Amino acid sequence: MCTMVGYNCYGKAFSNTWSSLATAFNKKPEKRLNLSFRRDEVGLFGVPELTEADGFRLLQERAISETEELVTEACDPLRKRKLVDIFDQLSDTLCQVADLAEFIRIAHPKESYASAAENACITISSIVEKLNTNRSIYEALHSVCYKGDFIPTTAEDNHVAMLFLLDFELSGIHLPEERRKTVVALNDYILQLGRDFSYEAAAPTRELLKNIPSSVRQLIPNDGKEAIFGGVRVDSSDELVRETAFRMFLRPDRKREELLYKLLEARYQLATLCGFPSYSHRALRGSLAGEPSTVAEFINVLSVELGKRALEELDAMRKIKMIDNPYSKDIYPWDVPYYVNKFRREWLGASDSEICPYFSLGACMQGLNLLLQSLYGVSLHREEMEPGESWSHDVHKLSVKEEDGCLLGYIYCDFFERSGKPAQDCHFTIQGGRRLPNGSYQDPVVVVMLGLPSPGWGQPALLSPSTVDNLFHEMGHAIHSMFARTTHQHVSGTRCSTDFAEVPSVLMEYFASDTKVLSSFARHHQTGEAIPKNLVHRLCASKHLFSCSEMVTQIFYSDLDQEYHAIWPPSNGSSTTDVLAKVQNRHPGLLPLVPDTAWQLRFGHLVGYGAKYYSYLMSRAVASRIWSQHFCHNPLEGGIGKIYRNTCLAHGGGRPPSQLLNNFLGEEPNPRKLCESLISEQDLHLEKTKMVLQGS
Repeated sequence: MCTMVGYNCYGKAFSNTWSSLATAFNKKPEKRLNLSFRRDEVGLFGVPELTEADGFRLLQERAISETEELVTEACDPLRKRKLVDIFDQLSDTLCQVADLAEFIRIAHPKESYASAAENACITISSIVEKLNTNRSIYEALHSVCYKGDFIPTTAEDNHVAMLFLLDFELSGIHLPEERRKTVVALNDYILQLGRDFSYEAAAPTRELLKNIPSSVRQLIPNDGKEAIFGGVRVDSSDELVRETAFRMFLRPDRKREELLYKLLEARYQLATLCGFPSYSHRALRGSLAGEPSTVAEFINVLSVELGKRALEELDAMRKIKMIDNPYSKDIYPWDVPYYVNKFRREWLGASDSEICPYFSLGACMQGLNLLLQSLYGVSLHREEMEPGESWSHDVHKLSVKEEDGCLLGYIYCDFFERSGKPAQDCHFTIQGGRRLPNGSYQDPVVVVMLGLPSPGWGQPALLSPSTVDNLFHEMGHAIHSMFARTTHQHVSGTRCSTDFAEVPSVLMEYFASDTKVLSSFARHHQTGEAIPKNLVHRLCASKHLFSCSEMVTQIFYSDLDQEYHAIWPPSNGSSTTDVLAKVQNRHPGLLPLVPDTAWQLRFGHLVGYGAKYYSYLMSRAVASRIWSQHFCHNPLEGGIGKIYRNTCLAHGGGRPPSQLLNNFLGEEPNPRKLCESLISEQDLHLEKTKMVLQGS
């Protein structure tokens, strides 16, 4: 260990020792020379078949064989096990291959593994499609759900069995054969439309250079003939660059409009075929919100209350812009992100190069470990991996253990950028936890993926404040997966409704923005100096300046998503842009829609979060209520942390989310109460913004 003497930002002496965990994450990862023969390798994630890419074929064959046996058992009138346990084992058999293969498909640097994993995904998908047409197992499950099993079941068993049944019915198995075939065809069609729209939404816009204002041509990427717009350039200090990029990148496009229109139309057809009034009703079944009407009430209350506050912020932005550019007439959508970020940086009074040295990756991991120990009584331990266990030499493996040493599960940390690796921060479940027939527990295994620059020699990876937030967010998902001790893997950890799955991760962002938490670990990677008190306070406050206007934008996005997934197409023949304009007009606090733009055609979240985009807001509202009622005054207090863990996190999706929150908060999480938390929070942020503006 490396030890220094230092003082924290409150003037108290503290032990300035880098833990072995921090030291490991701060070092440049070294490629280990593997002198063992391939037969001595353990295989990816310790799966012995995956010492080579062809091992996926063996996993597929085993999954097919086990699936056939479990289907036979499920249909046996003399079966010896609860039907829900058979279904969960069937789900686990398929997920153990599909989840692992999906991760390897996008993360493994070798094409042979990525290709084999993709084939495995296709194979498992075909097995699932076949199961979704098996009337025998559906009827057996339907009977258990509505008449009860002849083997005694628990409340969790019944809840999970109903979730399996609902999943079945989403594929239309309960429908007449012709309608069921239409549902299958629509699902395939929707999948393809989603892929095509996602691709087109991310594609750059190209325009002849001669059509670009001459004063900014050299400031925009080009190939000598055409200007290339890969985004809206909100970071540019040149207003004309911002405006040009905004208008070019977001201009209407017939192909994208057609893809989005058809996607929404196909989703509506699918939902109505399966007996739902709209696709939104279908998507929200089993969620915390439950019904579109609940989401509508939540959105409307927030919009009315926060809209007028956002207007105050927009007026302040106009004044800031006038100081920067006295000739400016107004503020526009391409200005808002630029001036918000500019004001935050200037008020903070420190650049990333001055802040980041206090947030080395090792320091942040040490801070996470301290937080987990304080709140939940668990700790992170770095484990040496066996030959062949990892897909890249710079991956770290962590075990999560109780105070008594009991293992909870494993987190593989794939934190550093590399060629071909997706540029996204995310959490993957490789193996869900579940109770095994012999009484032991199948420990969860997850991967947390980030895109940090690799440490140099003597220089650790340094995180910006936003990257610290992302790290805490993704580790929140991972810890949720570790803590869930459900009987069934189908509801393990984050396998719950989207609007509840995001709550633990968003709550972790509150910890990452708390001065006491940051002060407990943020110190200079070279000198060991604790982050200055004034800097940490300004840093935490700066994150929330002008946050009302940002939240009103999210409210608008959520409402638009719901509108798109109600009845489609509209009876009056409106385009997606017409609908956008209608929705935008009912939300105060927004700048007017820019003519000849169609930003929804760049909104890729409509594919992955169709009718669920509100989940970001609702999960933040829940996290805000949990934080304000239980953690904000003493964020390192372990008593309430253990109650939260045992009441909410331990059950994954094994109980309805409203029940879990009711048990912890002592109240029904209805829309108005959730809105109260966000509104109170935003009032505090707005007052801080006003104070900062008065003092600047």
